[in-house]
Amino acid sequence: MIRHTVVFTLKYPKDSLEEKAFLDATLHLEKIPGVQHFERLKQTSKKNRFDFGLSMEFSGQKAYESYNNHPIHTEFIQQHWIPGVEDFLETDYEPYFLT
Repeated sequence: MIRHTVVFTLKYPKDSLEEKAFLDATLHLEKIPGVQHFERLKQTSKKNRFDFGLSMEFSGQKAYESYNNHPIHTEFIQQHWIPGVEDFLETDYEPYFLT
């Protein structure tokens, strides 16, 4: 299992129509085959500079790679992410088990 997360700050004013349009566009990512447990998140802590987050899970590397190359994802990146995101941090996790 891979948990893909990204936290980000947008270029748009808070509560603007542009911010809403961007966040609404993220919902299309959930439609990509292989995406599990999709969540849109809003930052509540003052401990970092990011305002929003996305989190989703994949059954494994193949499903994650398929998501990255899917037309819905690549279109989202070009039409929304690149023009709208000011700053971000992406992390991808796998469960860690001590042996």
